[in-house]
Amino acid sequence: MATGPLVLLTALLLGSCSMIPWFGGAKDPRPPTELVELKPEIAVTTLWSREIGAGTDRRRLNLIPALHGNRLYIADAEGRLVAMDADTGKILWEKETGLPFSGGPEVNAQHILLGSSDGDLLMCSANDGAALWNARLGSEILSVPRIAGPRVLIHTLDDSVHAFALDSGDRLWKYSYPAPTLTLRGSSRPAITADSAIVGISGGRLVNLELQSGLPRWETTVTLPRGRSEVARIADIDADPVVVADIIYVATYNGDLAAVDRITGAVRWRRRLSVHAGLAADRDILYVTDSDDQVRAISAADGADIWQQAGLKYRRLTAPAVLGNLVAVGDGEGYLHWLDRRDGRLLAWIEVADGPIAGRPRVAGNRIYIYGDDGTIAALSAEQPPKPKPIPKPAGTDIPAARATNVSYRDKPERD
Repeated sequence: MATGPLVLLTALLLGSCSMIPWFGGAKDPRPPTELVELKPEIAVTTLWSREIGAGTDRRRLNLIPALHGNRLYIADAEGRLVAMDADTGKILWEKETGLPFSGGPEVNAQHILLGSSDGDLLMCSANDGAALWNARLGSEILSVPRIAGPRVLIHTLDDSVHAFALDSGDRLWKYSYPAPTLTLRGSSRPAITADSAIVGISGGRLVNLELQSGLPRWETTVTLPRGRSEVARIADIDADPVVVADIIYVATYNGDLAAVDRITGAVRWRRRLSVHAGLAADRDILYVTDSDDQVRAISAADGADIWQQAGLKYRRLTAPAVLGNLVAVGDGEGYLHWLDRRDGRLLAWIEVADGPIAGRPRVAGNRIYIYGDDGTIAALSAEQPPKPKPIPKPAGTDIPAARATNVSYRDKPERD
């Protein structure tokens, strides 16, 4: 997406206070909801916790822990790359690269892939962190790179998608899209299928690119720009698209949540919902953090609400992560919140970091890994919640009662 002062200013002026802190002593018009005393319904255990460097340097970057086998890989904004034992948190090796990392890492058995604010795409050895190759892309990298078989894909801030050979770093192809004048400062990570890359771009568009050639198979408009001003018409896809079978679930900021046919690009359903942090999905349910920091469970079949948790509103939440019958989200004050996946009620919260948690929690087996903006990396586990109690129906209606701030109901969205 486009870069420059105008884009940064736009990001600071947008209505979603969850995205940024407020500067200059101005009063936040939507302050984070205060945490209320909560009697935990589940036991949460911190398995280990340590600090490994500068973290994101308090900037909005996309540095998220990557896990392969029993190794956890983390990078910070000052160029440090660390490999850790996922069970104990012991550092196995660390490298100082000098690059201002901003997206990644992505790993497989042999490779570690990272992007930088200066537009460097760096490939390192997973064995010891030694640099294997470096490509200059000419635009900031804020999405996590993707390894797709023998190829590497990266979506840069200027709305270009680049493909490189995994082993050599040779450029294979480049797809460029002309970005609007005003965009959010961010870019989504491509979703990879057997022969395609699904990429969300600015202007509310979703494109299916052939992996072999980079040629577009189809392009779909998820959200048409709305409003009279340039700011009101921003409709970017910064949340990573999620592919489940033959359906792509995608959400735009200041726009819509939609289900798109993977083969044809046809929109099966859409509903108005602004999302920038991200979503998780299975065959039946989508879990979404909206731009007001409400966590929602939404029917994958038609987009209707199942439950909505508003008790964490404006707390600058991460994308949700699903662990059994739990949904976990981090927040802008360093807390990790646990919700019951079945009804959305808040079960517990725990302070993990001294400052914001911006990256999506990483789930592996029965553990969850959290990387705070202050450089804290922690592994936690939680017991599964008990079966929720039945909610009595209000007299004279067939609609279930709302559980405190947890649940609300709405009409089903439109179908295309």
